[in-house]
Amino acid sequence: MTAAPSPRPTRTLHPALTAFVRFVICGGGVGVASSGVLVLLQGTIPLPVANALVTVVSTVIATELHSRVSFRSGRRGWGVHLQSGLTVAVSYAFTTGALLCLYALRPEPSALLQQTVYLSASALAGVGRFALLRIVVFRDRGGVASDTSGAHRAPLGKAAVAMAA
Repeated sequence: MTAAPSPRPTRTLHPALTAFVRFVICGGGVGVASSGVLVLLQGTIPLPVANALVTVVSTVIATELHSRVSFRSGRRGWGVHLQSGLTVAVSYAFTTGALLCLYALRPEPSALLQQTVYLSASALAGVGRFALLRIVVFRDRGGVASDTSGAHRAPLGKAAVAMAA
């Protein structure tokens, strides 16, 4: 008796990597738009104030995108926005500090250099935010893991293993 050929397993990305790719696309899109708004606000209001305003608005937008798209979480509401906002407070300090250091070194940098510094600082802060958002803010509170489709799967118990056998 010969065994039927088994279908070739398909390779899928690790759920964390898939979530990171979605996080980068959503957050990166919001980040690029934010940097453009900073350029538009340049000279009209002080940089730290402009960065704070852009950070608040972009955080609300990005948190909704991350909840629905990046992490496919069912968590919603102001508590999630507050937790996400706390991670952004560190990002705000980091990006503002990077820009203030740039201005200390070059009092009148080009727009390209400003954007390079801002986007680089935002990218570094974003990696830290991804970890905190995935591990703390959008983790499933019920103890079940989420897969990339957003469906929940319970860990295998004795009953499930016995039924499969």
